[in-house]
Amino acid sequence: MKKSLMALGSLLMLGGVASAQKVAFEEYDLDNGLHVILHQDKTAPVIITSVMYHVGSKDENPERTGFAHFFEHLLFEGTKNIERGEWFKIVTANGGNNNANTSDDRTYYYEVFPSNNLELAIWMESERLMHPVINQIGVDTQNEVVKEEKRLRVDNQPYGNLIAEVKRNMFQVHPYRWATIGSMDHLDAATLEEFQAFNKKFYVPNNAVLVVAGDLDIEKTKKWIKQYFGPIPKGAPVTRQTFEEKPITQTLHATYEDPNIQLPMVVAAYRTPSMKTRDARVLDMISTILSDGKSSRMYKKIVDDKKMALQMGAFNYSQEDYGLYIVYGIPMQGHTSEELLKEADEEIKKLQNELISEKEFQKLKNIYESNYVNSNSSVEGIASNLATYYMLYGDVNLINNEIDIYRSITREEIRDVARKYLNPNQRLILDYVPAKDKAQN
Repeated sequence: MKKSLMALGSLLMLGGVASAQKVAFEEYDLDNGLHVILHQDKTAPVIITSVMYHVGSKDENPERTGFAHFFEHLLFEGTKNIERGEWFKIVTANGGNNNANTSDDRTYYYEVFPSNNLELAIWMESERLMHPVINQIGVDTQNEVVKEEKRLRVDNQPYGNLIAEVKRNMFQVHPYRWATIGSMDHLDAATLEEFQAFNKKFYVPNNAVLVVAGDLDIEKTKKWIKQYFGPIPKGAPVTRQTFEEKPITQTLHATYEDPNIQLPMVVAAYRTPSMKTRDARVLDMISTILSDGKSSRMYKKIVDDKKMALQMGAFNYSQEDYGLYIVYGIPMQGHTSEELLKEADEEIKKLQNELISEKEFQKLKNIYESNYVNSNSSVEGIASNLATYYMLYGDVNLINNEIDIYRSITREEIRDVARKYLNPNQRLILDYVPAKDKAQN
């Protein structure tokens, strides 16, 4: 009874926090097409200035993969007014930090500064857009940096090619079929003119969203944005080709040998709809039921109770055009990949045939309330969310009302979406195994 009262108290408190966490923002466009979103938060003397560009690895030439990620590095090289090698020094000297990241769908740059450096932050991001210096020295330098990153994070990382191999086998025509980090051979073969053309095509104000969040004066911020970003000329409209994959109607099989592992992994991957769909949110919930935490169905049964697996999990890999639902497991000695897959399939079948209990459903809703609060608990998180909801979802106010979508999902929908997407004839089975010479050692 005491535990129930504590849980009820926590839930009521969480509900209060969630409703109190509404994110206020203002958005508008500059004449050059740059979309601007401002969020004021005076709780700490910190500001975040970020720019998200609608360019990811899916926008690349199939013979020049890796360009989007390469630019994540290249555009820190310097500008007309920031000498090569000075970018990070300026940021550090002014008490800030910065970074960038790339996905298949977008590239995101951001700076975190004490709020008295807001004008500097806005100027620096405008410089990256208006005056980038793209020369052979910078290209050659960053080529080596990217190669080292690939060696560290992919080539020499256990299971480092897992997502890349799933994508390669799941997509036949869509550009999601290649890895975000791309091909080093493609980058080596590229000319300086090709890099410059990529920048001219995608790094334009009408293909970007600027978010400024934190301890800011709205009117001063607008003035500086107009002053520094306003003169940047509008680029040619970015047009994108639509790629449609044929449905998977019978099980695909593939094998990949990884020299960095000693234990095999079995992977079952299902192609799923865009992150913008309601079904994608239901699949998020399904992955939480199956493998979020030690009390989740797959972990408790296969890892804890039966001790058949070292690891067992499932996750929804949502993207702008398509998603992937991935189930994976590493068998314990004496057990096989086939056994793990059979156990995982049994848990999926339960979801397809039986409604989850009201108790489990309430726990699920509590988790999503908590996730909602946590995702907007920092100004950095809010800035990233504002940019993402505008750029990839087309609705900035999802930062406030996406939780309502999760709240409205029913137990019947969970069952029906599991039936719709998670069937054996709609998937890839990938045997991710040690390289033969490794296995014999």
